[in-house]
Amino acid sequence: GDILDDYLRTDGIWILTRNKQFYKTNNEKECAEKCEAEGNFNCRAFLFTRKKLQCLTLAENAKMTVTFNSTDAVLFEKKIYLLQCKKGIGKDYRGTEAKTWRGIPCQMWAEKTPHKPNYTPEKHPKAGLDRNYCRNPDGDENGPWCYTTDPATRFDYCNIPECEGHCMRCNGEDYHGEVSRTESGLECQLWDAQEPHMHGFTLKHFPEKDLKMNYCRNPDGELRPWCFTTSPTKRWEYCNIPRCTTPPPVSGPGSQCLSGKGEDYRGRIAITESGNACQHWNTQFPHKHGWIPDRYPCKGLEENYCRNPDGEKRPWCYTTTRSLRWEYCAIPHCDETEQVIVGMSNVPMKIPLTEECYRGKGQSYRGTTSTTASGKKCQAWNSMFPHRHEKTPDRFPDADLRENYCRNPDGDSSPWCFTTDPSVTWEYCNLKRCDDRTQE
Repeated sequence: GDILDDYLRTDGIWILTRNKQFYKTNNEKECAEKCEAEGNFNCRAFLFTRKKLQCLTLAENAKMTVTFNSTDAVLFEKKIYLLQCKKGIGKDYRGTEAKTWRGIPCQMWAEKTPHKPNYTPEKHPKAGLDRNYCRNPDGDENGPWCYTTDPATRFDYCNIPECEGHCMRCNGEDYHGEVSRTESGLECQLWDAQEPHMHGFTLKHFPEKDLKMNYCRNPDGELRPWCFTTSPTKRWEYCNIPRCTTPPPVSGPGSQCLSGKGEDYRGRIAITESGNACQHWNTQFPHKHGWIPDRYPCKGLEENYCRNPDGEKRPWCYTTTRSLRWEYCAIPHCDETEQVIVGMSNVPMKIPLTEECYRGKGQSYRGTTSTTASGKKCQAWNSMFPHRHEKTPDRFPDADLRENYCRNPDGDSSPWCFTTDPSVTWEYCNLKRCDDRTQE
């Protein structure tokens, strides 16, 4: 990426600093290069003046000294020195924690009492051994440590929290770190590349999923972050992202009604729209499935309540009826005022009455059915996984190839879709002709 990505930019600020070097540069990038190469001190920030094109590399940042306004100046601070958290084992931790997990103050790295150190600023100039701050110069698996001021304890570890973006909560859907190798060590393919593997996970189709560079991500609700690999023989693989040790922020109670696709629905409706009772998420009978509550801790898979763990159109559940694997639930919309009492369950719900039938060959069908005649889920039209194809929204702009809804872009006998089953490329959809239906 860009060298300036490692810096936090603040316009109109000057900082007072004793330790600095002046350089003549043409732009901010050149000034950043001077900061990276600075040999006189640890460069934590730099100032750039736009009129004079003056560059000052600085040993201090705004956390360490006073600041004042200066309209022409731009301050760039190295993000690594602003973080008070660690990524992974914290080898590049440069925060200011200076006591052990037991609360014992750390010994200065440059001092020789009470302990004679093996790691000193002279021997390890790139390890950031400033003052008595916790560091990890030797890549210790247990994280940052320091020599202590207690003569009886030579060294001990420090209690540094994990950086939010560099560990994963839940299933890593919100992971925005920069790991770009799979768990077996393969390098990840760039998300905007189609070689060696062709796919539909592009920034254009998934703008909110942060598909940057070749960083591991979880755009599709997998167990944990993954990526396509640069090995032609291995299409994709999971990445080894550490779990955050601090507990996730306490979320609200969740919605008791349907907004959007209902992914945050945490109500207690446990019956499908046609009246079938829901199967408990933690059981495998009558239907075997992979949505096991322990594997997906943040999806709200409690009891047998209707949920939307996989980004479906709305909440659903597996049914207790052997012949019907799963079905959508009728959840009242948050903005609905009139509600209808359904059956004996005394649950206020509104049954959606969308017309799910097609006329002629179904080329004009614009409904939202996304299930095939044999019950398989449809593959999204803009995806190339598991089936590569040419029926893309770009090539068939008038066919309304949205999401994974059944359509008939090529004049087949009725609406169809590619399936998410790798062994079945496509199937006709679970739809009737409108004139075959009985009066509703």
